[in-house]
Amino acid sequence: MQSKPGDDSIQSHASLASGALLSHYKIIEKIGAGGMGEVYRAQDTRLGRDVAIKVLSPHLAQTAEVRARFEREARTISQLNHPHICTLHDIGHEAGMDYLVMELLEGETLADRLAKGPLPVVEVLSLGAQIAEALDVAHRRGIVHRDLKPGNVMLTKAGVKLMDFGLARARALTPVAGVEAESPTISRPLTEKGTIVGTFQYMAPEQLEGNEADARADIWALGCVLYEMATGKPSFEGTSQASLIAAIMEREPRPITDLQPLSPPALDHLVRRCLAKDPVERWQSAHDVMYELRWIAEAGSKAGVPLAFAGRRPRRAFLLWSVAGIVAAAIVMGIFFGDRLGARRHEAPTFTRLTFQRGWVAVARFAPDGKSIFYCAAWDGHPHEVYETRTDLSITPRSLGLHETWLHAVSRTGELAVGRNAAYALGYSGGPMAVVPVSGAAPRDMMANANQADWSPDGKTLAIVRRVSGEDRLEMPPGRVLVVTSGWLGDIRISPDGRNIGFTEHSVVNDGRGNVAVVDLAGHKTNLTGEFADVAGLAWSPNGQEIWFSASAAGTRHHLRAVTLDGGLRTVAQFPANVILKDIASDGRVLLISQRAQTGIRGRSSPEEEEIELGWLDWPWARALSADGKTLLLDDQGETAGPTYTVYLRSMDGSAPVRLGQGAGCALSPDDRWALTINFGPPHRLVQIPTGAGDTLSVPRGRIETYQYARYLPGGRSIVFVGAESGRPQRAWLQDLPAGLPNPVTPEGTVGCTPSPDGRWMAAIAPDSTIMLYPLHGGEPRFVAKLAVEEALDMREGVNQWSADGRTLFLSRGGVRLDVFGIDVQSGERKLWKTFEVPDPAGVAMISCLITRDGQSYAYGYLRALDELYLIEGLK
Repeated sequence: MQSKPGDDSIQSHASLASGALLSHYKIIEKIGAGGMGEVYRAQDTRLGRDVAIKVLSPHLAQTAEVRARFEREARTISQLNHPHICTLHDIGHEAGMDYLVMELLEGETLADRLAKGPLPVVEVLSLGAQIAEALDVAHRRGIVHRDLKPGNVMLTKAGVKLMDFGLARARALTPVAGVEAESPTISRPLTEKGTIVGTFQYMAPEQLEGNEADARADIWALGCVLYEMATGKPSFEGTSQASLIAAIMEREPRPITDLQPLSPPALDHLVRRCLAKDPVERWQSAHDVMYELRWIAEAGSKAGVPLAFAGRRPRRAFLLWSVAGIVAAAIVMGIFFGDRLGARRHEAPTFTRLTFQRGWVAVARFAPDGKSIFYCAAWDGHPHEVYETRTDLSITPRSLGLHETWLHAVSRTGELAVGRNAAYALGYSGGPMAVVPVSGAAPRDMMANANQADWSPDGKTLAIVRRVSGEDRLEMPPGRVLVVTSGWLGDIRISPDGRNIGFTEHSVVNDGRGNVAVVDLAGHKTNLTGEFADVAGLAWSPNGQEIWFSASAAGTRHHLRAVTLDGGLRTVAQFPANVILKDIASDGRVLLISQRAQTGIRGRSSPEEEEIELGWLDWPWARALSADGKTLLLDDQGETAGPTYTVYLRSMDGSAPVRLGQGAGCALSPDDRWALTINFGPPHRLVQIPTGAGDTLSVPRGRIETYQYARYLPGGRSIVFVGAESGRPQRAWLQDLPAGLPNPVTPEGTVGCTPSPDGRWMAAIAPDSTIMLYPLHGGEPRFVAKLAVEEALDMREGVNQWSADGRTLFLSRGGVRLDVFGIDVQSGERKLWKTFEVPDPAGVAMISCLITRDGQSYAYGYLRALDELYLIEGLK
């Protein structure tokens, strides 16, 4: 085709001929056409690759102003580098034509696939999660698709590719008569009878009303797409534009389970929430939808998924089960394996159980010869210590005599890096670090404080994590900082070639949600996965090409997974029990633990009453007590809670809990009308949930990126919380309700948010282990007391509570048992107030407590983990 510059009449009626050139792109053939223009296969003559070129319709770029705006948006979209988003390579203008250069995709559109009928449930969940993940990436960059539909979803061998991302707005840059500016593919007036044009089918009610479309409009469209994938039918239908609009605005779609009885009820619930008429009632982020879809897929029958769809292949049911051999039973029940392109079954691996006592196993490592295994464990309620056993079980496990010592790593020269007087805290420790020869010589101190450590392959240096001024720092060698976070870092492991360090990264201290990342020795960090609801345990494959880890998309049951350094993710194995990876030997043998972990809550509302069990489901945690000690705020983080947890109220008399909503609990308002919670989103949000009738209220975030915990001030008109700005350490903040913005109270790195009874002071602990009182309404901070280093490391809750008269602060410390001390705020003198111990201490890893100001009521939560260490051969 030949045309003169600016000759739009020729451009709009003719196609580019094979062999024509646009800049350095050689046209090969026309492969499609749509509302934005025609699409061609072309060759990039500079890079020697095939691309797709979309030549835009003339009305999309009629003026310089419109063209400039379009180019700005295209540049933004080109930054969306994600496996499930079609990449935009280039944008150009030549011979009167505006064009886009995009990734060339091979496959079929979701629309073409749906023409053959509905998809299997497992594909709906998997592909839907990929679409949601792509939306989430774009929404975080401020880009809204505005035209999500099956025709814009390509199904390739590598999974979903979302096309035309964000470019839908270009259709509205030049308004068409009778068309609302944000209705991307409407080309005729809405009042025209008997015609359904464009993508009405996937438009949210607010779009049809002409309002601005934000990310929640994409979530509506995603709900429509998921419904159609599951049922093969549109979510809303009509015989005319008017009747279709009426259906979208006024009616609810038929339940998915009516049309597909084998589909999980949880999927129907998820889609219905996507299709809430009011945007406020929908899922507020695509990230939440992604994790809900993953949870349904992984929860299997717990989410109502029929057994045939619970995994990638049907499980074989056998009536064989034993608590003692829960992982060994997994062999008989069937273990699922997958690779990046699909699932395939391998020969069943072999399992050898290595431990037989009641308690928890923290760390386990192969010795250099691969025949001995060193591990740190706490048995039958006793403090943790380090043991050695043999892979052939030729000797009884022996204690190395290292009591209250944490194992970090084993070097190739046979030296153990250990933490002395270490305190347990969610899978890592804190305390002085020492080196112990396996021969049995005395420990040699190396540094004052380290949470974790791993030896380099040559055994000459260490990578460590330690907490400094409210931040976790990954260092290698010690003193050279590679990664810093206000959250926490876990499971650090150096690659076999010594060039990279793999680790888990967690945004919230004492919370397991997080992602897998890698950093090289120059400090270049790469996130390899998205955020999991819980991730713990990590090791490199022997060839260094993958990082294996254990993680769950929702709840606490982990699957064994692997990720390559370019982000290729696969599932290695799925187990009916919760498993945590500990180590991989050079020959591929694996150490992991089968864990029966559960939290519990005990408490009483008055000294006259007996202490009773107050837990709920499998993973409850006590968060707050009402002022009168009659009501407990708790949250559930287990299998049924979803990825952002669920908050409950429970009477201290033990009657059934009342579900309030999603989130992690923080505090009850002084009048007990509100529960202050954290919704981990993303983004993180503080939310007030009514305990009775009323609307849920979000607290303005201001500059805050992550929240840790929060409390109300007396009167309930203000809150204090611990949070962090992007890239900054945590600190305490004060914020007025309902619409004030956060103001800092403490210096960075000083955390705590326990307000005094009169609302004038807030207690916090500074990085130098001093307890300080900070004024909330002007004035100078006050010193209370200095904690010993080992006491500061052993603090679980920091400052728990004030006494009613404001003269005493209660602090707690301890692991298997919890000692609560009262500290006089004037003199700094301290005395033991109460000790909390769980009646059966086996496997108890930590305890935390809540106390009313009068000291008459309390509740304490505890974590019990009963672990069995296994040696596994045959995993691939």
